[in-house]
Amino acid sequence: MKVAFVSYEVYPFAKVGGLADVAGALPKALKKLGVDVKIFMPKHGIVDKNAEKAGVGLEKVASSISVPFIQGGGTVDLYRSTLPKSDVEVYFIWNPDYFNFEEVYGAPDLGKQAAFFTCSVFAALKELDWKPDVIHANDWQTGLLPVYLKTNLREDPFFRDVKTLYTIHNLGYQGVFPREYLGVAGLPEYLFNIDALEFYGQINYMKGGLVFSDLINTVSPTYAEEIQTPEYGAKLEGVLRSRSEHLYGVLNGIDYEEYDPATDKRIYANFDVNNVEGKYLNKSKLQEELGLPVDDNVALIGVISRLVDQKGFDLVMEIADYLSVLPVQFVLLGTGDPRYESFFAELARRFTEKVSANITFNVELAQKIYAGSDIFLMPSRYEPCGLGQMLSMRYGTIPVVRYTGGLADTVKEYNPEKREGNGFGFYEYKGSELLRALLKAVYYHQKEKDHWRQLVMNAMTTDCSWEKSASEYLKLYEMAKQQ
Repeated sequence: MKVAFVSYEVYPFAKVGGLADVAGALPKALKKLGVDVKIFMPKHGIVDKNAEKAGVGLEKVASSISVPFIQGGGTVDLYRSTLPKSDVEVYFIWNPDYFNFEEVYGAPDLGKQAAFFTCSVFAALKELDWKPDVIHANDWQTGLLPVYLKTNLREDPFFRDVKTLYTIHNLGYQGVFPREYLGVAGLPEYLFNIDALEFYGQINYMKGGLVFSDLINTVSPTYAEEIQTPEYGAKLEGVLRSRSEHLYGVLNGIDYEEYDPATDKRIYANFDVNNVEGKYLNKSKLQEELGLPVDDNVALIGVISRLVDQKGFDLVMEIADYLSVLPVQFVLLGTGDPRYESFFAELARRFTEKVSANITFNVELAQKIYAGSDIFLMPSRYEPCGLGQMLSMRYGTIPVVRYTGGLADTVKEYNPEKREGNGFGFYEYKGSELLRALLKAVYYHQKEKDHWRQLVMNAMTTDCSWEKSASEYLKLYEMAKQQ
């Protein structure tokens, strides 16, 4: 089985969100199952620095490859590397006009950039003379890939019988552009209709992926059901329902080699499920580094997130004043909406002994928060899968979540009678419900130490690895080949 895995971001070369973690881990798990998988991504301005930091080099393997279809034409250079600690090949597509930006999504024309990248992938595959059985496209930036295969490349013998799996990582970001972008992308005008790319008078790249791909999946079984409803479907629920027989939910995993509390060099002290003493040292060191009183008796609540509406921060704002009376400390790491950035920065000024707001992006600090916190907060309005709750459990930190999407699939309410479950949560999207779940977690941390130890054990032994999920993806590739 040959699979071309196409993604705009791949950890450690370029990372904005969870897509990068998936793209940096799933191909390695697929390789272990015998899949011949190659990754294709843009050579963003940050790639060289991140590759050097990760201890891998890039080599140029081709120059001035002509890119088909795109308005105005163009050429790309092709570079090659491997994912760290693996032999999975990564191919980087570079053109100074399209990819010479430090920020992954920093181009002035994201619509043309995405179309150019997609066309460049086809050119790179031909240059390498490597024909995949399946092209695995991810999110709206690659949504046009199945469209080209079913239209412009329909009669091309090289791409004949190449199938597609299209993965939705977040339906909230769709790539909607004016009608003229059909011409920019070099796609036929007849695609501007409601059964193809037309979307409320514009064109929608993600809709193209949903309509033209052979199979579709999203990143948790619950989210696959939710997005077929008006509440979660982001105006694409009708399209998704029409393709429900080809829509699957496969839960994401995390890289157990990259994220291992027993070996992670980014945390203060290593520990494992058989010896969690190191976790308490991580907590005190984190408190010390962030200028919070070192106190093992308070419940340290961690948040690592993009500061956007999706993540439930309006609910956190509703209950924030309770932090002043609860036996807790609150540590936040993230950037995003200026409204939330300002709120949490002000909260830290108001409660200097209780709140640390780190309005930045810092991978090392993130690991220290996962390892040093007692509770991890994810009250998301919607969450396709979520990786934060999986990472927190891996490091013995108990998630408090809203039961939606992948959060509902991975976090199970603790049952003290059966001593089962790995976290706490709520369903109704209300600040009072979040507070109730958080109070429950704090109660167990403060008053039920034996149950808390059981929770930590349950969390750390929850299987969030890629092995099972990779086998599910292999099944989807095999099904796509039969379409």
